[in-house]
Amino acid sequence: MRFQLVDRLLDYEPGKRIRMVKHLTLAEEYLADHFPSFPVMPGVLMLHSLVEAAAWLVRLTEDFQHSVVVLREARNVKYGNFMQPGRSMVIVAEWTEEKEGRDIVFKGKGETDGNSMVSAKFTLTRYNLRDRNPAFEAVDRRIVDHLRQTLLVLKGEM
Repeated sequence: MRFQLVDRLLDYEPGKRIRMVKHLTLAEEYLADHFPSFPVMPGVLMLHSLVEAAAWLVRLTEDFQHSVVVLREARNVKYGNFMQPGRSMVIVAEWTEEKEGRDIVFKGKGETDGNSMVSAKFTLTRYNLRDRNPAFEAVDRRIVDHLRQTLLVLKGEM
């Protein structure tokens, strides 16, 4: 993961739901281009915030059993209002269905001051790199160690 969009873990119920927050500041580089005279968070990054929150729920529920949790499919994506710097978006992702295999279906939404910013139904898939090549077992361990450290930051423990 090159960058992290979600800023804080508020609460979660394993296998059910997670609540996180994203604080948007002018310091975020992409705002210089999107748009110079009217900076707003791109819609695809709002969707990615939902995906990140759901991925954290998977990791917490399964005790970091998989090093990779990624988006497989997004449906019914709806955008509400513009997300401008200085605002915070509360993100809720609900685990709705576990499919046979590696896929999990989620329902997610992001709100600011009670106003909908984004909502979607999406599917995540999870796996380890070593599943495809046993030589990557050490890489899986490094990824999981990094994610565990990142979790401490998201919980406000570091």
